[in-house]
Amino acid sequence: MDVAVVGAGRVGTALAVLLARAGHRLVAVSGRDATRARTEKFLPGVPFLPAAEAVRGAELVLVGVPDDAIEATSEEIAGAITVGAGVAHLSGSAPLAALDPAATAGARVLSVHPLQTFPDVERGLERLPESYMAVTATDEDGYRLGEGLASDVGARSFRLPDDRKPMYHAAAVFASNYLAVTQRVAELLFVLAGIEEPVPVFAPLARSTLDNVLELGPAEALTGPAARGDAGTIRRNLEALGAEAPHSVPAYVELARAAVHLAVADGKITDQDMKRVEEVLAEWR
Repeated sequence: MDVAVVGAGRVGTALAVLLARAGHRLVAVSGRDATRARTEKFLPGVPFLPAAEAVRGAELVLVGVPDDAIEATSEEIAGAITVGAGVAHLSGSAPLAALDPAATAGARVLSVHPLQTFPDVERGLERLPESYMAVTATDEDGYRLGEGLASDVGARSFRLPDDRKPMYHAAAVFASNYLAVTQRVAELLFVLAGIEEPVPVFAPLARSTLDNVLELGPAEALTGPAARGDAGTIRRNLEALGAEAPHSVPAYVELARAAVHLAVADGKITDQDMKRVEEVLAEWR
């Protein structure tokens, strides 16, 4: 299949490289200066063209631009798209409606979203195979196209309804982005506690916690003062944070509140335990 990529960021570039390895032909790439640099490094010899020229004649167009730019990009390339070509955006949250201009021009529109993190292209190439990929389409042909692309890059696919994408993406944010946020906060707080190079120190704890989550499930893996109904420890934690790291207090309070409600729902503590914790948290909201 002849493939064009509009906006070859880290995700789009990794997908393009893997599709080329699977036997597809990369006919053109379009994007900004960073895209040109990635193309020269990872896709040498592939023409770098303006968007409307890049997609002309392609059987598949991957739209890897930022979410807010998908619709404008779709409008830009609509007049050059071959009728019947597939146009896939790579967003986990944007609806298929963002590709309406391409659909009106006769394209088959879909989205393919790798449920994986891409800190750089090299790690994306390593991690994408064996990861999962969400496929959203308007018809069975579109789903089959997306599932075939996932298979070609070594990923496993699942179908995601268009109206469920925002919830799916919010879940992914919690699973990945906010995991990194909490570890960064932990790093800063360990430094305040007097540990100069904390990441190697708390790495075994972080790894074992994630292992427990993946092996036992999040409910069974949940531990800590909120999950025990330990209001006294929570009060001491908040007093320390309030004195030296007040910016961390809101996050601690809201996460503790979520944890205590989950602990009650899972039968780990009683409603009375939760009430004691809630009383302490209320003092810090």
